[in-house]
Amino acid sequence: ELARLNKEIQRLQGEVQRVGGKLSNPAFVDKAPPAVIDKERAKLAEAEQARAKLVEQRARIASL
Repeated sequence: ELARLNKEIQRLQGEVQRVGGKLSNPAFVDKAPPAVIDKERAKLAEAEQARAKLVEQRARIASL
C-alpha cells in the first residue's frame, strides 16, 4: 500500500509541477483565454489537495 501511495504521490507531484509551470509562464497566461486559465488553476488546486490527502494517508499507514 505504501508503494502504491508513493507512486500516486509522485504522479500528482508531477502534475502540480506541470500545471504550476504553465501558470507561471507569462506567455501562456497572457495568451490563454480566461476560461482555460481558470480550468488550469482548478486542476492545480485539485492535484495539490489530492497529494496532501495521500501524504496524510501514507503517514498514517507508516505509523501503524
